[in-house]
Amino acid sequence: MRLVRLGPELTEVGADIRAALAAWGEGTGVSGGVAVFGCRPPGSPRKLDAVVVLPRGVIVVVGVDLPDPVLKLEAPIQTPWSVDGWPMVRTEGAVNPALEALESASALARSLQTRGAEPLPVTTIVAVGPYVEQVTQPTSDLHRGLRVLHPTTTSMLAAARELATYERDCSVEKARQLLAVLGEEPGALGVAELAAEGFSDDVAPDLAVIDTMLIPKVGGEPAPAPAPKPPAAARAIVPRHKLIALAAGVVVVLGVVLALLLGGGSDGPDAQQEEAASQRVDGVSFTERAVRRETDCGRASYGDVQAWLQTRPCTALTRLVFDAEVSQRGAAVAVAIVELPDEGGATELRNLLNTAGTGGVTDLVAAGQRWPGAPDGFDSAAQAVEQTGKQVRIVQAVWSRGYSDPDDVALRSLAERGLRLRA
Repeated sequence: MRLVRLGPELTEVGADIRAALAAWGEGTGVSGGVAVFGCRPPGSPRKLDAVVVLPRGVIVVVGVDLPDPVLKLEAPIQTPWSVDGWPMVRTEGAVNPALEALESASALARSLQTRGAEPLPVTTIVAVGPYVEQVTQPTSDLHRGLRVLHPTTTSMLAAARELATYERDCSVEKARQLLAVLGEEPGALGVAELAAEGFSDDVAPDLAVIDTMLIPKVGGEPAPAPAPKPPAAARAIVPRHKLIALAAGVVVVLGVVLALLLGGGSDGPDAQQEEAASQRVDGVSFTERAVRRETDCGRASYGDVQAWLQTRPCTALTRLVFDAEVSQRGAAVAVAIVELPDEGGATELRNLLNTAGTGGVTDLVAAGQRWPGAPDGFDSAAQAVEQTGKQVRIVQAVWSRGYSDPDDVALRSLAERGLRLRA
């Protein structure tokens, strides 16, 4: 594990985070990877205590300082934390730090995706201190890629092994691109250093592809002498029938090339459009089925959210709907991106959307968009809401067939991934 320090420690527990990661040592003997401290990726709402870049995953580490040591911490995502049976009180920051950490992780994931970085899963560790003996988390929160813990060498290592589960090792070149997004100086870590931390070196030659040459046989019968070359004048004479055959061959080749350029060109845009309509997030493929861009958010919403948007008009609204598949079961994901004039308005809208029974933005299926395999609607959908500056994203996920439960772990995880889809 290589350590890169870009800024001072942001929290008191930050020293424990750094000590725990430093104890892994350099190289892949324990884990490998690179830890960047004190960085603020583009779009992140705050500076991050650390971002751990592993060959098979990226982990955002956010430190939280508790007033006193704690014996038992109950740390759900959706409700306030409880400390030794009492509601947690903080002088700074949100009462539930997990939401802040998840927003930071989602912002980093979007930054990496828009820059074409390796699609490694981006997960979250909330490191609490000065000391916590026991942490209790709902199982559904664990499935969302969140770990709340007191940072020690063993606890951080166990969490990293559970969270970094990408299908293959990230390459050295992709790792350098990712580290550049985090603010590391280009070239600070060389190819050999990153390869030593477990990132695959695609440039290194492989035995299966090394060029070889024929080695002449030693001993045995001598090779026959080459036939004498004809005189230069004789070589210059080419029979007429061969010239005609050669010219015919050239005409055929030119005809094939022209046919490919004219006839095959019609498939290019379709293929590019098909590729652009499909996105992949954490190994899950999303196929875009419909998109609509407009500016009248009031007409495209309902409930209290509609009343709010009618008095606080948005500047732009983008609605999309996607097909996906989870555990061999078809699902649909609706995305709404609301652009507001100011960040304060975006915060108000996010809080309203996170309140049960206040309505929302109408999905495109309810607006009349249909396709083979489309769900009947997004009733009882799992929902995820995220704010980034003046922008609010609302994602809903349902099963294409059968009953959907808003608390379904698989659907909630799918909605979280939907926050990182490009519009």
